Amino acid sequence: MSLHDIPADARPREKLLARGAAALSDTELLALLLRTGLAGKGVFALAQELVDAFGGIAGLLHTRPEDLKRIKGLGGPAKRAELVAVLELARRAMAQQLRAREAFSSPDAVKHYLQLHLARQPHEVFAVMFLDAQNRLIEMEVMFRGTLTQTSVYPREIVVRALQHESASVVLAHNHPSGTVNPSRADEALTQTLKAALALVDVRVLDHVIVAPGQALSMAERGLL
Repeated sequence: MSLHDIPADARPREKLLARGAAALSDTELLALLLRTGLAGKGVFALAQELVDAFGGIAGLLHTRPEDLKRIKGLGGPAKRAELVAVLELARRAMAQQLRAREAFSSPDAVKHYLQLHLARQPHEVFAVMFLDAQNRLIEMEVMFRGTLTQTSVYPREIVVRALQHESASVVLAHNHPSGTVNPSRADEALTQTLKAALALVDVRVLDHVIVAPGQALSMAERGLL
């Protein structure tokens, strides 16, 4: 079914303007963004396929542009670009919120922010959130890529960046492309190494968050810090 085949008062755009965005389902909001389907597949079917393929809106927000290519109807650049733009807006909105308030007044917001940035990376990456004295976000930087070990993550580089940002504290983060968020012994050892290195310049490690699609684990909450 296309948007033109349903009554005007039930179409997503008219419904949104009349009753507000909260009145629309996830599928309706996506259909409004996509606007059209393709031959044999209406826009609602395409929107529902996206929801199902990525495990809901949260999963879709964590996806990478190249993942969208496997959905028939999103092979062209225009619709993919619009969805990627929505994802980037979500990331920037989350970052703006963290910059405007204490990051750890809402630990879940930190996890969601890191999931948006790291969860769908195809390889391991190591990132650092640099925070000011009020635990507000200064900057988040991906610093290392590839298999992460104590020998591939360089404490000196993190210490240098923390000093350059004049950070009072940091949150360490990395992803597990395998899908599990359970910390390995190497993760625990690396955390302690970085904690000791940063302590030498009076920068605290507040947490080490491990993310995967749909999941995030705080090592601080697990008592592993």
